Amino acid sequence: MFQKFMNEKLWKSATTLKKIKCFGSSISLRRHFNEHSRCSTIYALSSGYGKCGVAVIRITGSKASIALKEMTKMTALKPRVALLRNIHDPETKEVLDKGLCLWFPGPKSFTGEDSVEFHVHGGPAVVTSILNALTKLHFELASPGEFTKRAFLNGKLDLTEAEGIGDLIDAETEKQRKQASNQANGSLHHLYNSWRITLLNILASLEAYIDFSEEHDLESNVLENAKATIQKLSIEIQQHLSDGRKGEILRTGIRVAILGQPNVGKSSLLNLLSKRDAAIVSAFPGTTRDVIELTANICGYPMILADTAGIRNDPENEIEVEGIRKAKECCKSADFVICVISAENSFESSFEEFLENYKSTLGIEKEKILIVLNKVDLLEKKEKVKYKNHNVVSISCKTQEGLKELIEALGKCFEEICGDPSMENPVISHTRYRNHLSHVIGHLDKYLERTKVLNYDMAISLQDIRGAARELGKITGSISNEEILDVIFKNFCIGK
Repeated sequence: MFQKFMNEKLWKSATTLKKIKCFGSSISLRRHFNEHSRCSTIYALSSGYGKCGVAVIRITGSKASIALKEMTKMTALKPRVALLRNIHDPETKEVLDKGLCLWFPGPKSFTGEDSVEFHVHGGPAVVTSILNALTKLHFELASPGEFTKRAFLNGKLDLTEAEGIGDLIDAETEKQRKQASNQANGSLHHLYNSWRITLLNILASLEAYIDFSEEHDLESNVLENAKATIQKLSIEIQQHLSDGRKGEILRTGIRVAILGQPNVGKSSLLNLLSKRDAAIVSAFPGTTRDVIELTANICGYPMILADTAGIRNDPENEIEVEGIRKAKECCKSADFVICVISAENSFESSFEEFLENYKSTLGIEKEKILIVLNKVDLLEKKEKVKYKNHNVVSISCKTQEGLKELIEALGKCFEEICGDPSMENPVISHTRYRNHLSHVIGHLDKYLERTKVLNYDMAISLQDIRGAARELGKITGSISNEEILDVIFKNFCIGK
């Protein structure tokens, strides 16, 4: 009965349509863009600058076909067929290169517009000559991210997918690639859009209840169903937020600090994991005074590794005091800590007590500390011990003994911090998403709080649902403005 009424009456109500209109796509923004794009055709090198075997030059816009007609003498354009042609200067008619030419008529193209690609030899002179030739056709050089921005504005993808493409370009490790690929293929889009549709359905039901409950025999449990659905949705979003920032850490890199006393092999470990002599190694204690950072790929996870000054109770001068202070600060802000100990030293306490000590003095959770027992090459064979404790790994930076075990241990620790993108549900990858989702929870909590009061004002409470749906729309770009788009696409490379 209620669904039938919704189909016949609700969507004919001018009042309801006016209230729901704000939740649609960014129609006015896209209309403005489409009017501009009719007279704007852009081009750029999409394969990156520098010598290479093949360079890809992309053109998109309403006049893109002119590039083929004027520069390749092609009259019959065959969609999505690679043809080998001479590419001419449109004015001098000089042959600039011989390459593959492809025609992608809109809307079946990446941007949704007519698009052309020239696959030419990747020498800088060849590329420059073709780009200069495109300028003579009065095309505009693309700004960073403009191709992807046009794809978004033409409805080919949403903002989460667009940002996934940006992350895919920036990905340096396998795990980063997998997470970005999932996002570019719509994993977050489907999740957030389903939540938004749920809220819009609730909003439509409650709008109908307010406007027509006295005129029609609507279901009496509309309010109870709406409240139960919102409670369930709120729990689901809170669980999504309680992910330990896995996706964000994986996207930006796991910050790992190397901690320990002077002359235990911290700099040697940094050089070993980064596979280059980046830090000075000396037998004299206190060589490292400042924080040195390098990146490394550990089991597909990106690691930002920081070597710190040795920590001891009796620093020799003010420089060492400052180095120790920076070392402690670095450890507190790190996602993970590698604590290096010399195997030559004897321990009066167990490793569990050692971990508890670091937890209390530096505020580091012991689950986020890995103890590396270095210089085992100096021990006698009978003194060497294989520790079953997963927080302890024996190694020799000099002979690389135990390096494989160390990398495996780090990989397991990093999987706990970042998860495995190929196995887990989609996680939040950008701080922007987290901020909007926090606002969604705030709006839903306000609604649930209002419904506890007898005879509450339903019209006011619906503003909370509208606010929650609007925040979800801002994530995917269903609700957006030019300022948001500028922030998102400014870090893209030119040609994408």
